[in-house]
Amino acid sequence: MEREDGYETVVGTQFGSRADAYLESTVHAGGEDLAAIVAQVAERPGLTVLDLGCGGGHVTFNAAPHAASVTAYDVAPQMLAVVERAAAERGLSNVKTRRGVAEALPFDDASFDIVLTRLSAHHWSDFAKGIGEAARVLKPGGIVGFADTLSPGRPMLDTYLQTIETLRDCSHVRCYAHAEWIAAMTGAGLRVGEARQYRLRLDFDAWIERMKTPQVQTDAIRALQKSVASEATGYFETEADGSFTIDVGWFSATKPSS
Repeated sequence: MEREDGYETVVGTQFGSRADAYLESTVHAGGEDLAAIVAQVAERPGLTVLDLGCGGGHVTFNAAPHAASVTAYDVAPQMLAVVERAAAERGLSNVKTRRGVAEALPFDDASFDIVLTRLSAHHWSDFAKGIGEAARVLKPGGIVGFADTLSPGRPMLDTYLQTIETLRDCSHVRCYAHAEWIAAMTGAGLRVGEARQYRLRLDFDAWIERMKTPQVQTDAIRALQKSVASEATGYFETEADGSFTIDVGWFSATKPSS
């Protein structure tokens, strides 16, 4: 039977009901990738910033003290409501919100000095189009900072990662490899600068609880962890309780002035 739930509905439903969990998530509230992204704003104070796929708002909250304005953009209205509330509680009067998808940004060309996105791109329905939209709304000479879970690139490891991510969260689309990120940014006309890679440990119980993953899917993940080839469990440093470690990539790029 064909379902009527489109991509935007699935993503909005998945994350809207879990907005507070993402605001409170320790994984999302810190990390080297967040520090690297925020440093881009701190080094260039007084500019306009777009937080693309803002989620619980951690990029927004950390960027706002250094920016002229931050637009927190997300597909889930409940996420935006949480960001608005938390920004007000923090006294961040330069934060505003806007709803929509990454692949069709409702902003004019060259609207922002800085475009940031963190742990969002693996939910986009069209990765290249989302990167292209980020480049379009960026001013010439502006910078982007992108951070997301990376695919290891090797087919068996990639299949395993995409499978457990989809079982845990049905709004997952794809984690991309380092080379795919570089190709997408270059294809959008961006000049790639720095690229870094981090390892991030995920506590299994917290990872599952954050998305309220149904038990049948949680059981399937645990079964797969126990039956997959040792190359996968070794690469992801899978622990007895299901906790594991992933790669996170951070990329910066600029939009040429001419």
